[in-house]
Amino acid sequence: MDFSLPESAQAVQRGVADICSRYDMAYWERCESEKRWPEEVWQDLAKGGWLGLAVPEEYGGSGQGLLELAVATETLSASGSAGGSAFTYVLTPGFGAMTLSRHGSAEQKAALLPGLATGEIETCFALTEPDAGSNSLAISTFARQDGSDFVVNGQKIWITGVQRATWMLLVARTIPAAEARPRTNGMTVFLVNVPEAVAAGQLSYRPIPKMGANTTPSNMVFIDDLRVPASNVLGELHGGAVVLWDVLNPERILLGASALGGAEVALRTGVNYAKEREVFGRPIGANQAIAFPLAQVKAKIELARLMLYKAAWSFDNGLPCGTEANIAKLTASQAAWEAADAAFQTHGGMAYSLEYPVARLLTDARIGKIAPVTEELLLNYLATQVLGLPRSF
Repeated sequence: MDFSLPESAQAVQRGVADICSRYDMAYWERCESEKRWPEEVWQDLAKGGWLGLAVPEEYGGSGQGLLELAVATETLSASGSAGGSAFTYVLTPGFGAMTLSRHGSAEQKAALLPGLATGEIETCFALTEPDAGSNSLAISTFARQDGSDFVVNGQKIWITGVQRATWMLLVARTIPAAEARPRTNGMTVFLVNVPEAVAAGQLSYRPIPKMGANTTPSNMVFIDDLRVPASNVLGELHGGAVVLWDVLNPERILLGASALGGAEVALRTGVNYAKEREVFGRPIGANQAIAFPLAQVKAKIELARLMLYKAAWSFDNGLPCGTEANIAKLTASQAAWEAADAAFQTHGGMAYSLEYPVARLLTDARIGKIAPVTEELLLNYLATQVLGLPRSF
């Protein structure tokens, strides 16, 4: 077994790290406090070709896989952005480029992939609904066919990045949930031109005030008689579940990579303070009560990284990766939370001062325990689908 990263992933690591070295922690603090997209970083990544990793070479990308995307996400996050960078690689390279590359028609690929490779086209993903919550099969947004178009009505919630998106991957029912056999049948993914839909008054959104991750707004989305050409169906009509698995597993892996990078930032922040802060005539890091929690976090980060890379490698090699993706997301998010908490405790009262990044790191780390899927649902999957324990519903 070879545990070393392939040269392709190492090149991504070096390239993204070089760009990240131009931006310090203060930059990411400003982006968060000003609630603005890290435009400078985005443009640098675009110029370096680091946004087109998942786009095939014939469309202007570098034809890499999910492992390279995960390494890019982790590297960006570990540079100091933490949760602030999570959607830099999830929204467009992940949701857009990777999904289009695997499921788009020839016409869809030709129209969108070149722009996705350069960052000129951006995407978002709309699945979650106010009433369905984590029960994605129970969504009620419905698309009925009307000639050569579909007419869509419904609502979505926690849809991130609508403001910048050129295209939305919109999930709707084309067979009502009560009539679908099996339950996964009758879901369809549509490509929606966001500016056109907004201009027509068929799609609107309202930002949700958030306690963190404010570099990218999340929104309530309202869909009113939205007309979508049948040619904009992504994948097969009624067969959107196949597309969804290739969205949700990469999403968990990429957000796990972001959490892993955030854990590294928090650990580094805590360790540096423990070395520099002196009380009772010695650095506080000499005290085992400070040192041991930080050491424990280091062990958990390394364990989570092994599963994260395995999950991404499995996806790239066409192997089942649901279990690995869920474990990677679970363990990386737990490591991020424990790292941020340990850094917070290490700083003591100074952790409350916004002169230090600890409060932001703690807030960002907490997100991973509930989004995009809760820790409890990940554990429920492992309990029922892996261990074979009886279902509770």
